[in-house]
Amino acid sequence: MKDLKDLSALQLKSHQAIKSSKRTKWNVPISDFARLTHNPIRAIVEGLKIVPNPDKQLIALSIGDPTTFGNLKPAPEIIDAIRKAVDNGSRNGYGPSTGFPEARQAVAEYVSHQGDVTLNDVILCSGCSCALDLCLSVLAGPGQNILIPKPGFSIYRTLAEGFGVECRYYDLIPEKNWEVDLEQLESLIDTNTAALIVTNPSNPCGSVFSKSHLEAILDIAEKHYLPILADEIYEHFVFPGQEFFAVSSLSKKVPVLSCGGLTKRFLVPGWRMGWIVIHDRDNLFQDVRKGLANLSARILGANTLVQGALPDILKNTPPAFYDDLVSTLYRHAEMAFKSIKHIRGLRPIMPGGAMYMMIGIDIERFPEYETDLEFVQGLVAEQSVFCLPGQCFEYPNYIRIVLTAPEDMIVEACKRLEEFCDKHYKLDDNVILKQQQNGFLAKLAQY
Repeated sequence: MKDLKDLSALQLKSHQAIKSSKRTKWNVPISDFARLTHNPIRAIVEGLKIVPNPDKQLIALSIGDPTTFGNLKPAPEIIDAIRKAVDNGSRNGYGPSTGFPEARQAVAEYVSHQGDVTLNDVILCSGCSCALDLCLSVLAGPGQNILIPKPGFSIYRTLAEGFGVECRYYDLIPEKNWEVDLEQLESLIDTNTAALIVTNPSNPCGSVFSKSHLEAILDIAEKHYLPILADEIYEHFVFPGQEFFAVSSLSKKVPVLSCGGLTKRFLVPGWRMGWIVIHDRDNLFQDVRKGLANLSARILGANTLVQGALPDILKNTPPAFYDDLVSTLYRHAEMAFKSIKHIRGLRPIMPGGAMYMMIGIDIERFPEYETDLEFVQGLVAEQSVFCLPGQCFEYPNYIRIVLTAPEDMIVEACKRLEEFCDKHYKLDDNVILKQQQNGFLAKLAQY
């Protein structure tokens, strides 16, 4: 009873203190969450001086939206499915926050290659980025850290830093087709590490991990009791000679949250339909399941109209549509790689999948430009070709191009890139001197 009286007295004092310190002017501070949240790509791009050459049409190989150029369109069956859902009219209202059961069942069947999945293992989200957001929100908090690939998609950092979560970058090795530096990865792990993000196939690299390499990553995660967040939005974008393995299908002990969606493969990013698939053989994610359900309720679930169309989309889209899309991207990748590998000062790395290519810049051979940012600005100013600088992915002295542009546009972009590099490429003084000496000796030999 005494404790209750003491508590009441304390509350009264607190209330009086609040009353005596009323605001005297407008002051509307933002939350720490808003202050800490920012998009590195947006910040870098907005800081660039992007002024295209007015005499040349801009070719923007920078945007990861496959619909940008209008040459890649969804299959008629996809449009028919959404039209049918609109005409039906039964999905105009709110639905369960984790998604309608029939839509979740359709996803469970669609992702059966990932392992044994039921509708209770699926949560529908407002796009794959929302799926990543929920996963990071449930796994990590202030004072913890997550492991993300470098180079890697900047959304991970954007989502994590708002929560006060530290981002630790593990290296991908360009000379090994962007495999993970396993030793360096393991050195980053401590007791505050909340999750390991594995992006496969990769944005921005376009790499596809082999089965053995994924198993090596899983061994490290299992050794350190570290759950995996698998960003597998490009899981079916795999070129000839490559094979995709879902990390969850190889895991024996490590719990995995796999994120995917309609965005890329079905060419409807604006429809905002993504999902989380929970893989948890040993019931280690019991609290995580509850947490994800709680977080889903914050926005009352994903787009219900697209949910209504989802079973038909996943069931009726013909395999030929997928095959044609991958064949187109592979053709574009080969064409760009063959052209760019002959350009002085550039080192393209042929992707194994997805829809991107990373290109190394021998920046010391372009003395007018100190960084990849300046190189990109110069390329836009002279040739009206816009690529994303590597710094957008925590990887300087590289650029990333998208492979979704029409074929003639890619050919023209490569031609302009060659003209730009030929103009600005410089040999170092020792090489120039050696060439001059060889030329002098060749002339002497003629006499």
